[in-house]
Amino acid sequence: MYLAGVSVRRVEDITEALWGTRISPSNVSDLNKKIYGRIDDWRNRPIKGEHPYVFLDGIWLKKSWGGEIHNVSVLIAIGVNQMGYREVLGVCEGSREDKESWSSFLRHLKERGLKGVRLVTSDKSMGLLETLPHFFPEALWQRCIVHFYRNVYSAVPKGKAREVSRQDRPGRLRGDPELLPFSLEALEAAQNQQFAGTTEPKDPSKDKGRRQLPRRGIGPDAGIRQSPACSFHQ
Repeated sequence: MYLAGVSVRRVEDITEALWGTRISPSNVSDLNKKIYGRIDDWRNRPIKGEHPYVFLDGIWLKKSWGGEIHNVSVLIAIGVNQMGYREVLGVCEGSREDKESWSSFLRHLKERGLKGVRLVTSDKSMGLLETLPHFFPEALWQRCIVHFYRNVYSAVPKGKAREVSRQDRPGRLRGDPELLPFSLEALEAAQNQQFAGTTEPKDPSKDKGRRQLPRRGIGPDAGIRQSPACSFHQ
C-alpha cells in the first residue's frame, strides 16, 4: 500500500480495520528498506552478454511526496539480447529528458557492461541525440515509429485523422522500407489538403500555432548514424 502512494497513517488505519492490528511506522520503514535494497541491487546489477538492439525512452509518472503529487520523469532502457529476448536494462527516476540526464543514464549502463549495441530506437529527444554518439558511436539510430505517428497525428485535426490513417495504412502494414518515403508524402499531402476551403493557410510552415510534421535530417552536427531502413523518420 505504501509503494502505491498510501500514506503511513492510512496504512495504519487500513491494517487496523482489516486485521485489528496497527502496523507501526517503524515496521513500514523496515519493510521499505528491504524493498529499496533489492531495487538498488537490481538497478546496479551487471549487464551480461551483448544487446544489439536498445530502446530508450522517458516517461512521466505521478509521485506522492509529502502529501503532494508531483510529476517525475523516468528514463528507461530496454535491450534485446542475441537470443532475441527483451530485458529491462535500467531505470532512472527523478531525471529530466535533457542532455545531462541522458548522459548520466547511458554512462551508468555502459559501466554496468552494456555492449554490442548496433541499433538504438527512441523518440527525437535532442538531449538524447546529442549524447548518444559519445557512448555508442558505432550504433545506428532509428526514430520510434510510435512516437513518430503521435507527432504526425498531433498535427492533424481529429476530423481528418481517420482519412490520414487510411492513406498511410498500406505502408505501415507491409513494413517495406521502400514504401516509407511514399508514406511520408501521403501524410504531408493529407496535412496540406486539410487547409483547403478553410481560412487557415495551406502552407503548414506559416502556421506558427500548429505543430509541424517532422522533416528529414536532424542537423549536420548531431553525429547520429541513421538506420537506412527508417531514413524518413528523421
